[in-house]
Amino acid sequence: MNIQIFGKNKCFDTRKAERFFKERGIRFQRIDLPEKGMSRRELESVIRAVGGMEKLVDPNDRDYALWEHLLPEAQFNMLLETPEMLRTPIVRNMQKATVGAAEAIWKMWIAEEMS
Repeated sequence: MNIQIFGKNKCFDTRKAERFFKERGIRFQRIDLPEKGMSRRELESVIRAVGGMEKLVDPNDRDYALWEHLLPEAQFNMLLETPEMLRTPIVRNMQKATVGAAEAIWKMWIAEEMS
């Protein structure tokens, strides 16, 4: 497994994801989303894995109203430039990804790895 957790320091679900993998002895890389952001390729990969940009954006973010009125390319660029708009945690396992707390899916990843 190659787990990356993109999260925010004060996010309860980010801490929950970290605890989930720690308790199972699975190593992960933690990326502070507001500080480091995501690369273009990382963001593209996550969008493909979760089924669209809309699933990544936090509707409670102060810039959401602006974001939803932009064209798709501008929306993508805004997410690259303003990663704090993204819902967290974003957990990647190679080409797979989840947004938010998704323990059932993470358990499936572990089961697949074990078989």
